[in-house]
Amino acid sequence: METRDKEEIREAVRESYGKVARAGGVSIGTRPTASCCGPSDTSAETNAAASCCGGSEVTPEQMSTAMGYSKEEIAGVIEGANMGLGCGNPVALASLKPGETVVDLGSGGGFDCFLAAKQVGESGQVIGVDMTPEMISKARTNAEKMGAANVEFRLGEIEHLPVADNSADIIMSNCVINLSPDKLNVYREAFRILRPNGRLAISDIVATAPLPEEIQKDLALVSACVGGAATIDDTVKMLQDAGFQEIKVKPKDESRKLISEWAPGENYNAGEYIVSAYIESVKPS
Repeated sequence: METRDKEEIREAVRESYGKVARAGGVSIGTRPTASCCGPSDTSAETNAAASCCGGSEVTPEQMSTAMGYSKEEIAGVIEGANMGLGCGNPVALASLKPGETVVDLGSGGGFDCFLAAKQVGESGQVIGVDMTPEMISKARTNAEKMGAANVEFRLGEIEHLPVADNSADIIMSNCVINLSPDKLNVYREAFRILRPNGRLAISDIVATAPLPEEIQKDLALVSACVGGAATIDDTVKMLQDAGFQEIKVKPKDESRKLISEWAPGENYNAGEYIVSAYIESVKPS
């Protein structure tokens, strides 16, 4: 992929999520063409984008419950931090411990960061990284309102993380890496900033079959977590090439039904090509 193409994808994703942030989050419209990752309709700045859960009258709270968050987790975070943008619960996957340093790739409004902050405690630290200025501003406002002193948000691309070498115990991400046009470099950066024995705990979208070319070229579907999904085999190879070991990719086949509603009315069924998955790996000592 040419650099120009990569920048085009980044700008489309940045614009899409900037609109979500300014609109205050994702609510469900009548046509579920947007995924858990944001609106596929980038022509209108509204919060009537649809979600991975599809249908109408679905709130971010209901979406998060479907993705594996408990009612206590959802209720324990300030309103507006949960924007309904996930495809799993990486905080539950991470098994965080007090005192750990956590980096969240594509932190959005800060929902997962605030949940992680409670688990690592005052002696721990959580760093959220997002390339969308509007998201960073929203997350910082949310952190101030919550009094989350052990959380900070940094503007940056996940392919070029503004984080020091060997400084993180765990890296989380929720339905974001699929949006990157340079996934191998995301994993290389994750490897760089992790301490030895540091680990990845990621919820993301992966392809179980090669995506049709028309899906890959549709910037709206890329921004909606459909068009940019890597295959499971490619994901494993990229993690290996980055240096990771103990790699696990666990597809959630039950997610296909939800994913099938992401782009209704098209000539394809998204659920035939992609699923949500949990991805884990470890940086060797």
